[in-house]
Amino acid sequence: MLTLDDSTPDRHLAAEIVRFTRSTTRRHKRSRVSLSERFVDAYSWGLGIAVSLTIAASFVLALRNEIADRSSAGTGIIGAQWLILPEPVLWTSVTYAFLLVVSNLARKLGPVTVGGPESIWWLTLPIDRRPMVLPPFLRKAALTGTGLTLLYLPFSMVTAVDRTAPEHLLASVTFGAAGVIAVTLAAFQQLGLLGPRIGRVVPMTALLACAVLPTASSSPWPAALAFVTAVVLLVLEGPRTGEVRSEELIRGGAVAGHAGASLFMMDSNEVLRALGGGRKTVDGGRAAGFFARPAGGPLRALIRADIVAFLRLNPPLMPSVLWLAACVAMLLVEGGLPEFAQLGIIVIAGCATASGMGGVARKAALVPELEALLPLHPALVRSSRALMPCLAMAVWMAALSGLLVLLGASDPALIAVGALAGIGMGAGTLRSATKAAPDWSAPPVDTPFGPVPRAQLGSLMRGLDVTILAMVPVMVGLYLGYTPLTVVVVQALFSAGIVLLSVLSKPKKA
Repeated sequence: MLTLDDSTPDRHLAAEIVRFTRSTTRRHKRSRVSLSERFVDAYSWGLGIAVSLTIAASFVLALRNEIADRSSAGTGIIGAQWLILPEPVLWTSVTYAFLLVVSNLARKLGPVTVGGPESIWWLTLPIDRRPMVLPPFLRKAALTGTGLTLLYLPFSMVTAVDRTAPEHLLASVTFGAAGVIAVTLAAFQQLGLLGPRIGRVVPMTALLACAVLPTASSSPWPAALAFVTAVVLLVLEGPRTGEVRSEELIRGGAVAGHAGASLFMMDSNEVLRALGGGRKTVDGGRAAGFFARPAGGPLRALIRADIVAFLRLNPPLMPSVLWLAACVAMLLVEGGLPEFAQLGIIVIAGCATASGMGGVARKAALVPELEALLPLHPALVRSSRALMPCLAMAVWMAALSGLLVLLGASDPALIAVGALAGIGMGAGTLRSATKAAPDWSAPPVDTPFGPVPRAQLGSLMRGLDVTILAMVPVMVGLYLGYTPLTVVVVQALFSAGIVLLSVLSKPKKA
């Protein structure tokens, strides 16, 4: 094992190496980009950000006025609430869930990381790594805190209309400091100072306390407490950043680079593969008995292999359960959300849950040549791939529809409509997994709103379009408050058409 020297000359040498590398990189980039190109890029980015902020501000103000002007709880899709959830509890839960997402992403991407060239250039040198990895870590923490502060401001304006402007600002600053705490705790997990279980319990407990602080925005003490805690954790973490193991530095840098490049290229499949690549899989014990049975033909063997792969990949159950809880909670909130907001949250929950069920299809789509070697028609192969996602989503949608029926949103026929919708949503995951990467050779199309990359957006929406389409009859049943026979028939036709479209259409080639 290599022992690093922490002396002052050694740290100066590491700092000089980093300074030389960055100055050389900047000179190389400046030599390849002219001043006019930089001006055009800055102008385009500034104009796009300004337009996006304007649209977002208009939407936030409209939603805020809609929530402020609501008259009673009867404005939602539930006629009468037999259980009322206080608004602070719901918004605190949403804040806590978002902080957990930030912590999970920070753990996967790695707060303390190195890129590929850095790992080859200076990671193997017998010098102190702290001057090399500490500045990027501090920048990530600062950017995360700033971004979350700006992101929480419209959320605070929508969910707490009775707050004053300084209180909104204090709540946003508190949430930004909580985001820095989440990133710092993820860095402590990288060091391995705590065990696997304790390393999960401590961040979850600390972030729960951080989620409660933004609700007490009438006093500056919660913001000061969160800020001081974030600074203390950064001070404690800073001297230890050089102790992160080399494999952990390389792993985090690879995942972050893969996810960043996939986002830049608008390839959602690659983003999911990058974020899910480090998740541990279970052993074959759960499916060992099923796998040991005789095959009885190529189709049955393929179906069995897909079922076993689905069980071994172990799609996370907790996000699906949390989305169910979120759909129920937003219906029971005190005062009631606007009806369109309730329906929108249900659609978002369905799309998010469906995307997590297509892991097998996404992995199989990486090597489509293997499917061509199977002694089966391609439609049968794709049907086998879609079997488990369709069954899983049918169960999830039936559970969601059953909960909505218990709350009084519709009649029991909605459960059958939800199960049929789940079949179409599961088939949509197969269509999304087999989509080609966006074709950047196609030029954008001029519209009144500016150039739009239609070909790239079409590739990005492939699969998501039919998933949303499969949920339309369910939303109609919820909007009407009852489920006519026409909705059931239309839902059956929609789901059957989506399944046939996903199974019979050939995967597009890039």
